[in-house]
Amino acid sequence: MVQPGIEVLLKEQKHLIAGARIGAVVHPASVLPTLQHTADALLAEKSIRLVSLFGPQHGARGDKQDNMVESRFYLDADVNLSVHSLYGETRRPTEEMLSDLDVLIFDLQDIGTRVYTFIHTMAYCMQACARYGKAMVVLDRPNPINGEQVEGSLLEPEFSSFVGLYPLPMRHGMTVGELALLYNTEFGIGCHLTVVPARGWHRRQWFDQTGLPWVMPSPNLPTLDTATVYSGMVLVEGTLVSEGRGTTRPFELVGAPYVNARSLAGRLNEMRLPGVFFRPVNFEPTFQKFAQMACGGVQIHVQDRDVFEPFLTGIAVVSAIKALYPDSFEWRRPPYEYEYQRMPIEILCGGNRIPRQIEAGAPLEEIRQGWQDDVARFLAQRKSYLLYE
Repeated sequence: MVQPGIEVLLKEQKHLIAGARIGAVVHPASVLPTLQHTADALLAEKSIRLVSLFGPQHGARGDKQDNMVESRFYLDADVNLSVHSLYGETRRPTEEMLSDLDVLIFDLQDIGTRVYTFIHTMAYCMQACARYGKAMVVLDRPNPINGEQVEGSLLEPEFSSFVGLYPLPMRHGMTVGELALLYNTEFGIGCHLTVVPARGWHRRQWFDQTGLPWVMPSPNLPTLDTATVYSGMVLVEGTLVSEGRGTTRPFELVGAPYVNARSLAGRLNEMRLPGVFFRPVNFEPTFQKFAQMACGGVQIHVQDRDVFEPFLTGIAVVSAIKALYPDSFEWRRPPYEYEYQRMPIEILCGGNRIPRQIEAGAPLEEIRQGWQDDVARFLAQRKSYLLYE
């Protein structure tokens, strides 16, 4: 079984934080293999002084169901700790939040996608630690969709946002610990950083091969299947098509009231995208887009995850719906994730090239070829920061 960074820390490296005043960035998936929560494990250690907790998007308890729902400061009565929100009035730790700390621990389960906000919360924490003279310890965890496959164009700096701070491809194939090392050097953060690697993880491994228990990293990522498709299906958030929020299969179900399920499934299956089959479905979201309305659409069934290309698949789905229903399809307008000017689809794609290609009806192979040089550059850049074989 793989040992996450928190387990390695407590068994072998407590000296890193012994006697220090500690804050911890956590969420429901911050657990040991026994399912004991990181905060409880730290509190149980007499040599560790846990002072406060910090919650990312969806909150430290993961209780904020929908996206873009802010959380506030509160006192956790169960453990008698202050809980600071990093998704509310501020997304960065303030000097006041860090004033009674020596070390900030980061222990969030990421899902390997540039637009998932936890890695940007980590970057903001690193920046704050550098600014206010605090040490930061990142407790690493596996990339659940493996650390080998990389896909998508690099984010263009002028499209930087809370769903993409730095020039990463959409599917980056790195762990949070590896990203922290890359951020600290390549993007000049320069904080006092220690990464505690997970033990026993190999880059080719998916989460269900680690022996670790799956706990939802956020409310709309209920399963590894969801995480597998998320790197592409998140693009649907940049449209007024439902990405399946409000159903039991978010990001695997996609559709709208004007969509004919069989027509969409037929068009997508004709594309013969690798490793995936599109099944016609009808569904009714309970909240978010088209709540309580019957939608036609597809369910994305990944049949071979080792050849499946999620980002290309997401582009194909958006392109197909736009082509079939040009009079009904609409792009989502800002604001979106604290961006008030640029279109959501642009900040999700990390630039405007791919949205323009979708608008122009460009062939999928042309779109795919457009990011191959970016992937090659990123693979070379990340090489010296990789911690796992």
